[in-house]
Amino acid sequence: MDLKLSGRRVLITGGSKGIGAACARVFLAEGCSVVLVARDAARLAATASSLGSANRVTTHAADLSAAAERTALAAAFPEIDILVNNAGAIPAGGLLDLSMETWEQAWALKVMGYIHLTQLYLAAMKDRGTGAIVNIIGGAGRSPRYDYICGGTGNAALMAFTGAVGGRSVEWGVRVFGINPAQTRTDRIISLSRTRAQIRLGDAERWEEMLTGLPLNRLIEPEEIANAAAFLSSPACGYVSGTVLDVDGGGAFRG
Repeated sequence: MDLKLSGRRVLITGGSKGIGAACARVFLAEGCSVVLVARDAARLAATASSLGSANRVTTHAADLSAAAERTALAAAFPEIDILVNNAGAIPAGGLLDLSMETWEQAWALKVMGYIHLTQLYLAAMKDRGTGAIVNIIGGAGRSPRYDYICGGTGNAALMAFTGAVGGRSVEWGVRVFGINPAQTRTDRIISLSRTRAQIRLGDAERWEEMLTGLPLNRLIEPEEIANAAAFLSSPACGYVSGTVLDVDGGGAFRG
């Protein structure tokens, strides 16, 4: 299916691995150019090399937990048609397990990072009268749990933010929406599962026991989230804004 995205300029945060790298592959296949942003310059370069299409891939190393680096990113790449907010890894743990410093560091990247980059790019898109912003959030915002309280609370805030901004942005020709992936096959799911296994079972090495009973008996593949991001960003879904799509295999209704 031709999504009519050819020639669009896409900026993807957290673009060196996982869902971000998968988004890059999908948007490149649709004829877009991509800017990949992450902290690790070497890993970004390796990902860019693996993607091919060298003339359509640009990398930018930045710590997006810092407001100044977010501002510098928007100044360096102002002409972006689609922003994919994807950077951020909020740690697992209950309220009594995580320090306030941990909360502030985690939210600086994912929560405030998404909000600030949306503010920066929405202003430019408003001036042009077109654009799309995709917030890759997470299913814990819909179904918060105590052992992922920092992430669930942050995700819930981003869901509310997405709805509020997406409801108004259409007046300026810009669509803002979100995707809530459930458990996806990335390095991050292993890290979170190890933390949960340590908390619940006292043994991080039993992390695979945290991944039982999955819908369809499997994890989500990163490309499935990337496909959703590209489809929703395209003219084929041109009336979608403010919505947060749950990609969870019906998990929220399984009890």
